[in-house]
Order: sequence, then C-alpha cells, then structure tokens
Amino acid sequence: MTSNEVNGHLAAGDASSSSSKPKRVRTGCLTCRERHLKCDEGMPHCQNCRKSSRVCKRGIRLNFIDTQVQSPPYLLPPVEWNVAFQDESREIASEYKGGLGKYAVLSPDPDAAQVDPSLTFDYPPTAPPTQSLSHQALPPIQGILPDAYEDPPNIIFEPTREQQAQQHHHQHTHSTTESTYSSSTLQGTHYGMSENGLGSEEERREYLNTQEEVLFMQVFVEEVGLWMDSMDPMKHFSRLLPFHSLKEPMLLNAFLACGARHLTLVNPAYHEDKALHYYDTATRWLLKSLQNPNRDTVICATTAVILNVYEIMSEKALQRMNHIAGARALIKECGWNARSTGIGAACFWLNVGMELLSCLHFNWQVAWDPDDWGLDMDFAREQENGKEEVWTYRIVYIVAKIANFRASIPRFSESSPRDEQIRLQKRYDQWTRLKQMTDSWNENIPRTMHPMAYLYPYQTASKSAFPEVWLIKRTTIIARLFYHTAMLLMSQINPMMSVDAEEMSEMQKQHANLICGIVAHVKDRGVASVALRSLAIAAEVLTVRREQEEVLQIFEKITKETGWRISFVFKELKEKWGWDEARSQPPPAAPQQMTNAALMNGAASVQPFQYQTSNTMSTQPMTLQPPPSAGSSSAGRPPSGILNPVLATADFSMPKHPYQTVYVPPNSLATQAQFNY
Repeated sequence: MTSNEVNGHLAAGDASSSSSKPKRVRTGCLTCRERHLKCDEGMPHCQNCRKSSRVCKRGIRLNFIDTQVQSPPYLLPPVEWNVAFQDESREIASEYKGGLGKYAVLSPDPDAAQVDPSLTFDYPPTAPPTQSLSHQALPPIQGILPDAYEDPPNIIFEPTREQQAQQHHHQHTHSTTESTYSSSTLQGTHYGMSENGLGSEEERREYLNTQEEVLFMQVFVEEVGLWMDSMDPMKHFSRLLPFHSLKEPMLLNAFLACGARHLTLVNPAYHEDKALHYYDTATRWLLKSLQNPNRDTVICATTAVILNVYEIMSEKALQRMNHIAGARALIKECGWNARSTGIGAACFWLNVGMELLSCLHFNWQVAWDPDDWGLDMDFAREQENGKEEVWTYRIVYIVAKIANFRASIPRFSESSPRDEQIRLQKRYDQWTRLKQMTDSWNENIPRTMHPMAYLYPYQTASKSAFPEVWLIKRTTIIARLFYHTAMLLMSQINPMMSVDAEEMSEMQKQHANLICGIVAHVKDRGVASVALRSLAIAAEVLTVRREQEEVLQIFEKITKETGWRISFVFKELKEKWGWDEARSQPPPAAPQQMTNAALMNGAASVQPFQYQTSNTMSTQPMTLQPPPSAGSSSAGRPPSGILNPVLATADFSMPKHPYQTVYVPPNSLATQAQFNY
C-alpha cells in the first residue's frame, strides 16, 4: 500500500468520526448544565433529573464575559436626558438553536398586541402634587387602628401566605328570584388572624382554603357583586377582582365583609360579628396603607369603594359612615372619571351612581358636577348594539343634571316682578334643554335598549295592576328605570306648568306606571338598588288603592330577595297616600336606625369618621322623612336643595378632607397600580 493510499484511509476515518460526533446544543435543561452533565433533552423532565429527583429547570441562559470596563462608572450630569430600556432578549435568543421556541409567536398586526382598554386602569397623566406633610402617628381609635407606618417592608406591602388549612368545597346553586343563602348554615371557624388583627406577612395565596371564606366570597360574588356590577360590562367586582384579592389581603377582607354582611341580612343564623371582624381588618389595612407614600393608590381606592358598600348594607349605618367620603377622595386622587376604563370606570360609576340615588331621595345636588365627569354626550356615536353601557352612563348624567335642577328650585320669589320673570324664563330654558336631551336619548339608543315585549295589565298572567315590560339586559333595565324616573321628575318641576296640568299629569302617570311595570315583573336582583329608588318616586304619584297595595307587595318581595330593610319606605308612602296606619296592616320589618336601602337611597346624616379632628356635619342622628314641603321643617335633617353634605369635602385638596389625621400624599412614582384589570 502506497503512502497516498494510507493517507486517504486516515482522512476518510477522521471525516467519519467527526460527522458521527454529536453537535453541542443549548436546549438541554439548566440543571444538567449546572452539574456539567450531558442532558438527553427529554421533556418535560430529562432522565438525569428524574434519577436524581431534581427540578428540571428550563430556559435560556446567557453567559456574559469580559465585563470589565476601562474606567470606573460615573454619574451623568443632571441635564435634559432620558433613559429608555429596550428588550432585545428575543433577538439574542434567536441566535441559538431552538431559542425562539421559548417565546410566543408575534402577531403581524401591530395593534393586536395592545391590551384591551376595558381591562386596564386609567391613570392621571401627572401625579398629584406632593404636599409637605410628615408621617403622623395613628391615634388609638377604640382598638381599630394598628401601629403607625414605620418603613416599607411591613405587613401591608409584603403580605404572603400565612396558614395551612384543609380545603372545603362548598356547593350551591344560583337563583334569580330568591337568595341562595337564606337557609344555609356554617360551622363556626376561627378567623386565622394574628394578634394585631392584620394577619401575618404570608397572606398571599393561590386559592381560598377555608369553608368560611369560600362561603362569604361566593355570597359576595353572587349577591352583592351582582348589583355593584350593574353598569360595568367587564363585571370587575364579581368576576375579576375576587381573583386579585387572593394576593391583596386588604381587598380580600373587604370582599369577605360584604359577603358576611349580606348573610346576616338574609339568614338569621348568622351574626354580624364576623362581618364586623372582616370590615375592621380591611379598615386597618387601608388606614395603614394611607400612611405609606409608596402605596398602590388603585388598591386603596378600590378597597374604600367596597367598604363604602358594606356601610350602605349596615343596619346602623349612621355609626359606620367611615369610607363614603374617603372613597370619593381616593377616586379623584387616582384621576378616575367618565373617560376611565377598567377598574377605574367600575369604581367611578358605582360611586356616582350611589350618590345620585341618595340625592334623588333627599333632593340634594350631586357633589361632583356632571359637567366635570368628562362624559361624551354625542348621541351620534355608539348607536350600534352592544354599547348599552355607554348609553346607561349618558342617562345617569342626564338624571344627575335633573337632580341638580330640581334641588336648585328657588325657595323665594324675586322682589321685582321683572327679575322674577327673567329668572323664570331662564329656568324654563334649562328645563327645555333637559327635556330635549332626555327625549333625544330615548330616540337614539340602540334597539336592544327598548322593550322586547309589552303586555297590558289585563294580559299578564299575574293580573297585575301594572303592564309587564320585558327588558333583557341588566344594564338596559337600569337605563330604562333612570329614563322613566327622569321623565317623571321633569313633569313635576316644569317652571311654567303645574303638575296638575293635563300634559304634565299624563306624562307623570305614564312613566310612573312603566316604572312599576318594570320592577313588578323583573327577576334580576342585580337591579334592586336602582329599582327601589325609582319605585319609591313612582309610587308617590299613585292614587288607586289597588296599585298602592301592589307596590307594597313589590317592596316586600325585594326585601325577601335581597335582605334589605326598607321599612322607612313604607312609612313615607303611607304618609304620602294618607293611609290610616291604625287600620292598615304594617309590613313585617324590624325597626332600624338606618338601613342599607336608606343609605343607597340617601343618608340623612352621617357621623364623621372617628379619626377626623374637625367636624363638618351635624353628629345628631336624623330620621328619614320625605323632603319637607314649603312651610314645613324637619328638625335635625339637612335641608333639601343643598349640595350633598356627605361628599362636599371629599377631596384631598380641601383643608378638611377625609382620613385627615392618617393621609399622607403618595409619591409621584407610587401611584400606578400593580394589577392589570
């Protein structure tokens, strides 16, 4: 064999050995790389990790070498410059075999990557100005408040999991006519809280793990959240926020407080001590957070709104009006208004909706001027089906304007007949614009917001005294009730025509019957809050005894389904109708100082928050009576026609703002939310 042949065989052997040698890949697990072992790249666990019972870590590890610099780092001069961070991890990973497989496929549409605006928070473009307020220690408020804020790493801002408990599964069904929980019972369980009442730092959890918490959360989602989300298309309170509350103890305790509170209303087997425990715990978390300038203002505002709902549901609400003004002030601090989306919109419309119902009851002006809401009132837009919530917001705006107009009716005449005539003409022009706006709303709404069916009273199976008006969507029912309420009020406040005039009288009677017809046949408990106030306004104009008796039966049905105590409504209506209480059978209702329905439809007076140093309102309890007519007075009751006294100072920019001895302005970089709803 020649030397050339030998060399040829050696070259061929080297080529075959090099081709059979496996290539070095970078798709093995990180565990094998750390152990300097060859990984078989098995999925989901490689063989080495299975044998050694180790965690098979996956991912891309990038090694950077030669990180030394020639000169030490230095701080750039404070001139106009911006720093932007650009994520190039996808481009770097693409240089490796299988690197892009760890990334999601990019959509070719640049707009497809944007988050749905209905699931995001709306923040102010600039943070509120930081005031020169020092940290103030919390006063001892009957054992409710915890120690003052000391430093960032405390229980408020870094809660994690605390306890291990057995998981219980609670099964029940949902009904649209009667409360599911009116007959359920629950074994007494501990609260699982530490000595300071705030729980340990390990409050974050993956799921609820006690029977009590599961029950209370289910009650909130299916009963309380039902009407809180009546104008929210995304159903934040009943669908989204409960999941987020698992990592926010402040939010979770507020939810559980409302659920426990509802159970005490519909089931006498439950006592309010558990509801009060969760309410006090959530209040402690909130007040503690308000002392931290680096707090999450969105979480604080949302919690305050939920605690405000709890106070509305309380039987003795005069003693627990701690968060109504605070919730409004925190909403303004977040910059939420009618243009907001996501949780900002949900909290804003719930808050202004509750205020509007209160102002309708007591003939007050709304504290937040509707013209400052920032609502788009161009009726040429959003006329397609599926935009019912937008039109619901618009009718809420119109009713708020009507409430302000009604509350501003002059109590005295001008000294000069000419001046009186000028003022009367101006008010009639305002009335005309409001009437045209209301009519235009009804003419431009989508078809889905008009009744699906209409039956005359003699056609109804129940032989009701009112027509059966069938509306399908919950927000549509809310909108139609507000619309008919607006038209009824407009017939009563015409500056040029008396309510006894034929046109106004017919208009009043028509819309009163439609309100009663909607409420009498609706099976959705989620509209109860608005239905109560609209029905009370409509019932005042009824003159037929049969219709009056059926209205009282409707109120009794609402009480049975929701647990709300509305005895004050019976008293007001019977006085309005001139019934003889001695011969009429009073409805079964426990006497209350102030009930949830009373607060939803107007709080006559509120106690100032216990930690406020100055008193801006009367602290005397006030009875709920109809708005006094001309020449009459009601001792201890705020006069009608004034700006809502409950929310008159609900702004942190005012000297006598809520949470006065607790509140610390947030830092400019700490106002963004930590969750993406």
